[in-house]
Amino acid sequence: MSRPRSKLLEILLNTPAYKIRALPDIDHGLAEVEPFPFLAIIGQKEMKLALILSVINPNVGGVLLIGPRGTAKTTAVRSLTDLLPHVRRSLCPHGCTEEMLDEGGMDAICESCARKVGYGQPLTVEDRVRIIELPLTARLEDVVGGINERIALEQQRVRLERGILGHADGHILYIDEVNLLPDAITDAILDAAAQGHYTVRRGPLKLRYRSRFMLVGSMNPEEGRLRPQIMDRFGLRAVVRGLTDPKERFMAYQQAIAYKRDPDGFAAAYAADTLTLAEEIQQARERLPQVTIGEAARDLGLALIQALGIDSNRAEITLFEAARAHAAADEREEVLPADIRAVAMMALRQRRSTLLQQFFQEQAEEDAQMEQILEEQLRRYDKGDKGSV
Repeated sequence: MSRPRSKLLEILLNTPAYKIRALPDIDHGLAEVEPFPFLAIIGQKEMKLALILSVINPNVGGVLLIGPRGTAKTTAVRSLTDLLPHVRRSLCPHGCTEEMLDEGGMDAICESCARKVGYGQPLTVEDRVRIIELPLTARLEDVVGGINERIALEQQRVRLERGILGHADGHILYIDEVNLLPDAITDAILDAAAQGHYTVRRGPLKLRYRSRFMLVGSMNPEEGRLRPQIMDRFGLRAVVRGLTDPKERFMAYQQAIAYKRDPDGFAAAYAADTLTLAEEIQQARERLPQVTIGEAARDLGLALIQALGIDSNRAEITLFEAARAHAAADEREEVLPADIRAVAMMALRQRRSTLLQQFFQEQAEEDAQMEQILEEQLRRYDKGDKGSV
């Protein structure tokens, strides 16, 4: 007898569609503040599962959503707002925190924050994890930070301010159409994501900012490929296809129209389920540190990676961390082979490189030829024919 799924997975995989309400078509001239509810997205189970697992366990390494336009990729990311946990947010424009003070002392924080410490004032405040979007029009200075031009002009003094990467510390950095990013910005994001911090230098001024963010990107493969360097930085890759069931497509249409008529009322219809899912996610996050990888799951995961011929060790990190998140979501403290099966496609697809396989094959053939020549020359040398070597 199979074990029933946890409450979190049941909510995620079996969201009721009857939530659509007959809402009046009234326009009060107000801005649409409420995001589209995560649970109101029809279908797309793989995309929703990938996003939830990354929220439960940031060590998964983020998510890349790949699919055509109009398949709810951006909507799904923005709808995570009401499901995100809480973190400590810096009150300083330079990003100073108590953690920086503990690690580096007074020299690690700015003068203003040093004075706050002297008066016993906090450097951070508890805040919900936020989704910070990186626009394609952003300049490199906007991304990494630079000189505050307003203060420089008005007060005749130079002050460095952190950029989008610094503000994204502890939060989610979302890049729509990530494959269209300029190379310089892509490189800056890669360095910051890999090190967890980055340094800004402007003349004699130098500041280092933390940048421990979860990277989420979306792209339409019709608009160009993504550089391998940044592709490898995404832990899970979810393929987002258009809905094939006519009933689901019509249901998605109804959801979209109902939301446009009354965003607040539509979100309220999902408020109870959204709150329950947020609580389940928080419980899964708290359970995660106790989750271990079972021997059978470990052997299956390693055998799968070896059979696929994947070279990058990030494959193991993503596969096992996603499986731990799945087990935590299923209210278990041990990863089973079923968890590996549930996340394998998302964690391992597109990690094989035909170019690398071709390179290694050609290199192996060249090495074999060189080994043969080396052995022949060594045999001749051993026989005393040293003059020709």
